[in-house]
Amino acid sequence: MTDTLSPDEIEALFTRSDGTFLCARWGRPIVPVVFGVDDRTLGIFKGAIEAVVTLAGHKMAETDPELGANLMVFFVRDWTELTETPNLDRMIPDLAPLVHRLQATGANQYRVFRFDEAGGIKACFVFLRLDEVLAAMEAETLALGQAVQSLLLWSDKAFTQRSALAQMPDGKVLLRPEIGTLIRAAHDPVLPGCADDPAHALRLHARMHIL
Repeated sequence: MTDTLSPDEIEALFTRSDGTFLCARWGRPIVPVVFGVDDRTLGIFKGAIEAVVTLAGHKMAETDPELGANLMVFFVRDWTELTETPNLDRMIPDLAPLVHRLQATGANQYRVFRFDEAGGIKACFVFLRLDEVLAAMEAETLALGQAVQSLLLWSDKAFTQRSALAQMPDGKVLLRPEIGTLIRAAHDPVLPGCADDPAHALRLHARMHIL
């Protein structure tokens, strides 16, 4: 298992299908809330989010002054449940068309990000449809994977070929160390909170070797 990433590999993680590069980190403390799960799973998710936030050198808070909670995770059995969720359409104005797209593609997860004036992340909405694939996953693995994908604005292609997680010989699933270091580098205050220049990958690469 490698514990480093080349500048090209870093650039690819933030280069979208349309060829544009965009890397953004959280610009405020994270306040998570999880809907549609039992208390045990709720604890697992909040624990995973806290672990990755701590790894990033970022902060959590009890409440967000603007939104109350700013990292919202919704578990559903069917995408139509989202349109039945009170006030969700006020937070996600294009909710109905989104639900239709998710149904048409058979997706089991989707994330919507909101950004502040500086381009940093101010909110993330995570939608998870418990199909056979997600239902078969250990809650700890699912929670860790979702926490990682919510901490930065990754490319829509990131982790499609290789997961951000790795399974150890004893069966335990952990965050790949090079991805953890990249998350921490991206949250380093010396770097901008948002960058659309691919050269940002070089800066991230340099910070990874300092941390």
